Amino acid sequence: MFTFIGIGIVLGCTMLGYIMHGGQIAVLIQISEFVILGGAGLGALIASAGMDGFKKVIQQTLGLLKPDPYTKPAFIDLLKMMYQLFNIARKEGLLGLEKHIENPEESDVMKQFPSFLSNHHAVHFFCDTMKVILTGAVGPHDLNEMMELDLEIAHADAKAPGEALQATGDAMPGFGIVAAVLGVIITMGKIGGEAAAIGKSVAAALVGTFLGILLAYGVFGPIATSLANRLKGEEQYMNCIRFALFSFARGESPMTCIEFARRNIVPDIRPGFTELEAAVKEKAA
Repeated sequence: MFTFIGIGIVLGCTMLGYIMHGGQIAVLIQISEFVILGGAGLGALIASAGMDGFKKVIQQTLGLLKPDPYTKPAFIDLLKMMYQLFNIARKEGLLGLEKHIENPEESDVMKQFPSFLSNHHAVHFFCDTMKVILTGAVGPHDLNEMMELDLEIAHADAKAPGEALQATGDAMPGFGIVAAVLGVIITMGKIGGEAAAIGKSVAAALVGTFLGILLAYGVFGPIATSLANRLKGEEQYMNCIRFALFSFARGESPMTCIEFARRNIVPDIRPGFTELEAAVKEKAA
């Protein structure tokens, strides 16, 4: 949400300063410039990302309107959920986990943590890896390499829309120059006419350059950066699962497993050891 609030401030203050200098908004309404810039930007985005990538750009951009799901309570819920499952494995053996990972939506443990169940990628990653552990055919270090490869591929796919949007934003000043050059070409055909008409034509041509630069640094750039920052939270969340499962596969205690996961969280939202210990014991009780 704050991404779009910031963009609104950029656009609003730019227009306010323009008006304070005596500018007229009507001069900036050049439909032909909008068509050139909008069409070129849209075409470049589709050309670089494809139609599926374009849909993902729209989906991820609209997702910025929602609160960041990777908050401190979400991480605490994740750690508590894994602690409970690891405790079940310690008491009942690995087979005690089978009913939870085969049907996570029906698991009495996972249903207590809707923030985890609503994250389909995290649920699939956790349950899929637990199934590998249950087979007993893969060693801990090989399992860690598998998880690392899995997350690396998923992260590369998730960040592609943001990279395509950033590339389009970088191209917008160039498209603005193209629009301006086309306007100058039209203006050259009016040489010898009234000075007012020539001045109006030049102003219209410069609108393209203005819009291209404004959109690049005031709209596309901030959105692309926000998408990248949102992915950092997801990456931390998934790595919490990875480090906990790696520790579990090595035979560590449940508390040690989630401690490895806790240390992966950035300090700003990382729960303290005492805080987490109290939370898991309260849930267990």
